[in-house]
Amino acid sequence: MKKLLNTVYVNTPDRYLSLDGENIVISQDGTEIGRVPLHNIERVMTFGHGGASPALMGKCARNGIDLVFMSRSGHFIARVEGEVRGNVLLRRQQYRFADNEERSLDIAKNIISAKLFNSRWVIERMIRDHGARIDTELFGQRSRFLQNSVSQARNCTDMESLRGIEGEAASVYFSVFNDMILQQKDDFSFKVRNKRPPLDNVNALLSFAYSLASGMCASALESAGLDPYVGFMHTDRPGRRSLALDLVEEFRSVLCDRFVLTLINKRLVSSGDFMKREDGAVLLTEEGRKSFFSAWQKRLNEELKHPFIEEKVEWGMLPYVQAMLLARYIRGDLDCYPPFMWK
Repeated sequence: MKKLLNTVYVNTPDRYLSLDGENIVISQDGTEIGRVPLHNIERVMTFGHGGASPALMGKCARNGIDLVFMSRSGHFIARVEGEVRGNVLLRRQQYRFADNEERSLDIAKNIISAKLFNSRWVIERMIRDHGARIDTELFGQRSRFLQNSVSQARNCTDMESLRGIEGEAASVYFSVFNDMILQQKDDFSFKVRNKRPPLDNVNALLSFAYSLASGMCASALESAGLDPYVGFMHTDRPGRRSLALDLVEEFRSVLCDRFVLTLINKRLVSSGDFMKREDGAVLLTEEGRKSFFSAWQKRLNEELKHPFIEEKVEWGMLPYVQAMLLARYIRGDLDCYPPFMWK
């Protein structure tokens, strides 16, 4: 089993990254301010426009270390990529699956069924853990709706109907998201999901978490030999990592949403960790991103028992496990793709 190694987050926009032997050197205005050994690093994520040296980019590409450039708001810009390591026979089979409506629908139904199942159990956990502080009858109604949506998704006969079921279920799920925010209600309230750009503190956190999780899924798919740009539910679009967007659906509620709620309810972030631009976009400040990354890395290191492989894995390894299971299905080693279903 692949092991979860460290991720280096370079949060300050004007930091420049270079290579010295087997170390990443972090500089500001030409002055070295830190260095990190490469031997136990699997990913470097830099936020802003400081840049990196060609020598470091080449070293990361050769060693299979992700070097990812993100905007300050957490949107993916680019990733250094070396020689493609994917098995050509596996990728050719993936493309055949993607061109086959029935095959694509089978995979998409499993992914969306898991997404709705996981969303339901986020609600059920709220009823169990915080029943005295929420409207349990309302939450119970939403849970039953999502349970029914899981059955509908599994029995769906076309992709458009599946998208409709997923969209309606997401609306029902988010209708009680504000009720899951139990602390700091004056500064953190949720009315509707908005993005590109996020317009409030809660949506800024959600978008940031989703971007990080999508990047993890893209890296995991490549590690498994799959093409992250060719999906089954999300259609092909130049520059869009469609399969990564498919895979991340399984993790949105159980990894990202629950993490955001933890940040707010445990007061790990506050209103001072956000700034508002002239266009209305709300972004995390530099200090806000530091708090986010610290808690995010701790969450990724937590363990759970995977329901299919029945082994303990870190949360941060889940995209890799699912990517490997998807590759096994596409190769014909499994009868169907087993999505991640949390309870």
